[in-house]
Amino acid sequence: MSLSLDNPVWASLASLHAGFARRSGAAASYPPQVAPFVAVETPDADAAALDTVVEPGENVLFVGPSPQLPPHWQAGEAVAIAQMVCERPLQMPDGPAITALDDADTADVLDLIARVYPHYFRPRTVEMGRYFGIRIDGRLAAIIGERMGFPGHRELSAICTDPAFLGRGLARRLMAHLTNDILASQALPFLHVSHQNARAKALYEHVGFRFRADIPLREARRTG
Repeated sequence: MSLSLDNPVWASLASLHAGFARRSGAAASYPPQVAPFVAVETPDADAAALDTVVEPGENVLFVGPSPQLPPHWQAGEAVAIAQMVCERPLQMPDGPAITALDDADTADVLDLIARVYPHYFRPRTVEMGRYFGIRIDGRLAAIIGERMGFPGHRELSAICTDPAFLGRGLARRLMAHLTNDILASQALPFLHVSHQNARAKALYEHVGFRFRADIPLREARRTG
């Protein structure tokens, strides 16, 4: 299995998302309005290059290796998050129609994310990949999207259900739809989830994803 999964932000910014990348040597980041992620190619990369790709006062997240940071940076300890993959098609449960979302749906997507799980979502995150949703009586009830990606791999993200529509299997239906589509393109679907998010982790395991590895997540801020 690809070692790029151990450093997914770098792998994405060096390939599929190169058009987004602020890059200097062995450091790269997304613009803050797209995503809060930053990466180095290797843990021993020259951290000085980060000053070229992160502005003073900007908060960022390493998902994968991170270097020894200079004094004008503040950073917490890395915490382990679960990276999960799916290698076989998922059973598609019956349910409401799934539609591809576009610019006309962005306001509804941002509203749902803000109410359910806003942590890593930014105004332009929807530009990182395809998004799909289920509407019930005209209301956006659940969504799923693609985030990081690199050759042979695509990340599932923004798996959100409006609390008013929980318990209807909407997230499971959306996961099967996107997972099977990614597999059909000869790519490996993967996702990340906090070990503390027991409900989500149990759902992903139940539908057919398996734990691959712990990936370090580290918050940092350039203060000067």
